Amino acid sequence: MKKEVNNKEHIYDIIYDVVRAVPKGRVTSYGAVAASIGMVSGARVVGYAMNLCHGVKPAVPAHRVVNRAGLLTGKHHFSPPEKMAQLLVKEGIKIKEDKVVDFETLFWDPVKELTI
Repeated sequence: MKKEVNNKEHIYDIIYDVVRAVPKGRVTSYGAVAASIGMVSGARVVGYAMNLCHGVKPAVPAHRVVNRAGLLTGKHHFSPPEKMAQLLVKEGIKIKEDKVVDFETLFWDPVKELTI
């Protein structure tokens, strides 16, 4: 049984820890991160956490979190918006029309990869 988390800052810290575990050159989704911490419908909460993580220490690789179809829906929270794609390309991920090429192959599922 998972412990219920009520404190927003605490849940963001948990989300940040999951996102920090995403390997370079791989991506995950908002929903997968949420599911990994027992928040099956918490994709938006993960999105809110990613929007607020810039400047958090240790750094949170928010650019590795995309939507369930591989789209860079969070790019507008980077400055400039192109930075999200640039960071992914720097890690060897191909982007075409704001979408991760070979998303299914590059998808990293924290539910399967982490024991939380």
